[in-house]
Amino acid sequence: MHSKQVLEAIDRALKCAELALDKKAEQVKILEIKRLTTIADYLVIASGQSDRQAQAIADSVRQGLKKFGKPLDIEGATEGNWIVIDYGDVIVHVFKDEVRRYYNLEGVWEEAPEIPLPGEAQP
Repeated sequence: MHSKQVLEAIDRALKCAELALDKKAEQVKILEIKRLTTIADYLVIASGQSDRQAQAIADSVRQGLKKFGKPLDIEGATEGNWIVIDYGDVIVHVFKDEVRRYYNLEGVWEEAPEIPLPGEAQP
């Protein structure tokens, strides 16, 4: 019997961001929300140019994290406008660009510190 590999929440969030970027996701952000709410430790937010790209990004995340366990829930994958993948400690939001602007999660969570992505140029 194989046991699943375990990822810490921050490592899961970073892996989700990396997998989203592999599918050319735009404006990928990781927000640390654990001090603001009990729903999760991190939000990963990413945008795609179309519903098909959003679906490909979400599928990349899901497939890439399969060896670490299944998500608790996935919503919106069929439509591809706003896909939510819930891993418990990390919640991934993949949006079509205009839907992301409308719901403005970054504004909702403006008090949440943003975690730098690996290799991201620091100002």
